[in-house]
Amino acid sequence: MIETDPTVDPVQRFKQILENRVISEPLPIAPWLYFNREISLLNFQARVLEEAQDPNNPVLERVKFLSIFGSNMDEFFMVRVSRMRKQVEENAQEITPDGLTAREELTAIRKRVIELMKEAQSGYIPLLANLLKNGIRILDFKELTEKQLLKVNEYFQNTIFPVLIPLALDSSHPFPHISSLSLNLAVMMHDKNGLNKFVRVKVPADLPALMLLKCSPGHGKKGTSKSRYSYIWLEQVILANLKHLFPGMKAIRAYPFRIIRNTDFDLQEDETEDLLESMQQRLQQQKFGATVMVSIHKSMPRKVRTILMENLEITAENIFVIKSPLELTGLRQIYQTADRPDLKFPAYTAVIPIPLRNRDAGPGIFEAIRGGDILLHHPYDSFIPVVDFLHAAAIDPGVLAIKQTLYRVGQNSPVIEALIEAAEHGKQVAILVELKARFDEGSNIEWARKLTRSGAHVIYGIRGLKTHMKAGLVVRKEEGGLRSYLHLATGNYNSVTAQIYEDIGLFTCDETLISDVTHLFNYLTGYSNIQAYQKLIVAPFNLRQRLQDLILQEMEYARSGQKGHIILKANSLVDPQIIRQLYEASQAGVRIDLAIRGICCLVPGVPNLSENIRVISVVGRFLEHSRIFYFYNNGDEKVFLGSADLMTRNLNYRVETVFPIEDERHIRYIRDQVLEKIFQDNCSARTLQPDGTYLRKQSITDEASINMQNWLIQHPHGNLLS
Repeated sequence: MIETDPTVDPVQRFKQILENRVISEPLPIAPWLYFNREISLLNFQARVLEEAQDPNNPVLERVKFLSIFGSNMDEFFMVRVSRMRKQVEENAQEITPDGLTAREELTAIRKRVIELMKEAQSGYIPLLANLLKNGIRILDFKELTEKQLLKVNEYFQNTIFPVLIPLALDSSHPFPHISSLSLNLAVMMHDKNGLNKFVRVKVPADLPALMLLKCSPGHGKKGTSKSRYSYIWLEQVILANLKHLFPGMKAIRAYPFRIIRNTDFDLQEDETEDLLESMQQRLQQQKFGATVMVSIHKSMPRKVRTILMENLEITAENIFVIKSPLELTGLRQIYQTADRPDLKFPAYTAVIPIPLRNRDAGPGIFEAIRGGDILLHHPYDSFIPVVDFLHAAAIDPGVLAIKQTLYRVGQNSPVIEALIEAAEHGKQVAILVELKARFDEGSNIEWARKLTRSGAHVIYGIRGLKTHMKAGLVVRKEEGGLRSYLHLATGNYNSVTAQIYEDIGLFTCDETLISDVTHLFNYLTGYSNIQAYQKLIVAPFNLRQRLQDLILQEMEYARSGQKGHIILKANSLVDPQIIRQLYEASQAGVRIDLAIRGICCLVPGVPNLSENIRVISVVGRFLEHSRIFYFYNNGDEKVFLGSADLMTRNLNYRVETVFPIEDERHIRYIRDQVLEKIFQDNCSARTLQPDGTYLRKQSITDEASINMQNWLIQHPHGNLLS
């Protein structure tokens, strides 16, 4: 038992324990060991916001980052804040690992959110000025020329006015339902008798948030466009024309507001017989979820705020005062409509890996895979081979069956087209569509129906578990008998996000892996009880234990005086057990390098606790999405890729797959050109400090600039001999 001074505050007392404890003693449980999950997530949003403010980024990319920040914050309130408010309402007694109640957590969140909103607003004005310098303007209504006024008024009369529905609030008109993420106008006016009236007007969500007023062709250098663009926010057009909605009314005043509703509804799978129908009902439920946030302009008077608070059944804690615009997500329209490649990241061409070049899109791809494992590193390597793999399987007369998991596939999916084509060609097609993929539920329901109509066998997964694994298996009849071809990946089968998300995939004919995946598909589609696998690591069966065993092995090497080294790359590190074991490994002398893009609850760089751990986060042009697990293993390096983040939900409550990389060339690439470069990055990388702040590496080093993503664009894996 270690003696400490009881008069010292708890944090200092805990530090005393760390400084004096014997390494073999179990690590004490203390809130000081963990960063708060939600604040860590908000700090990630701060890093996204930094990209919007970074003058080194092209201006339209900065606009896109500001839009992404807005979208991320919407999702944060829809899910995370909603969940905590529910805990407060239910008087839940659960305490976070860092020692906060739900109410205390909400208080900390509100403070951080207000800080971030102020930063976003302070960055918006200089961003407008930067756009203006480059010929792109967002105009106020009062700035419009006579010609522009005519165009705006015509657009209002012909396009906006017909779809506006003013909804009054009085004894015969109840307060209207206000949909989540909708932008609205709270209109106050006097009738002919001088009585105050309140009317809600919804800004049409089906119309562009920014009206394009003008596009003038430019005369830039060959291959570039210097076109000039002018926009105006749609709500400004409506505000200026309210008199047409309320003829005869006086002193019309309007105040924009936007609401976010709770979308975090638990699905009671044990109580449902039809998961598809239950998911549809849940989507309907989400439309009427409790209001968790209302953003308003500071000009809104207290009387109007009170009307909203009473009718939306919220308190002042739910209201956030924001300068215009209230809807940052609408800025993406400028990025999408402005044809100004000179104001975006330079274009590049994703490459086809050498083994797949100059081969037909049919049997040639199977021949290439038989020649050896093929690694694809997206978006530097093209996603086209993955689509070609499925299209080839669809039309190849030798292919008998296709088994596929789908989590997020997006709209107009070529992957879905290939699977439908396969079913229509008489192949046995079994597809697991995860209906519970958040924010893709509606899209996945439609795809499930379409696939079923084509003749495919569609499964919705295992009760109580989300199926998050990424796998496609093709069974083909060949001269020597049946042969299977497998694609495993860290990312979704989405051809659009594959161009902006960094992920890694593997084509293989490895019989052991194929056997493992076949057994796993049988578990997902039928009643197979096989939960032991030879090469594949699978959650929730053995992923947690396998990771812990691999960490323990590095600890044993370090304690015996040999080198111990762990590198983990993931989106999030949250699980308390994994974090505690990483602390133990650090204390045993293992060097631990963590590339955690988003949430990281581990506290790095603390003497006698985590001094051997460094954590970086890369936020840049592409979303770092791959999960990589590297263990030095006394020189016999082990590298695994997979779909799982280091979160309790991924380890315990999802079907995840982690698979080994065994080709020495691929191990060398992942080690030297992915992991090594990400820790050399001093442009997009930030280093997590012991106090929870992130510092750009360039600000604390004099080294030459290295941008890992730009380096990989110039040195794509596909150009290496796979």
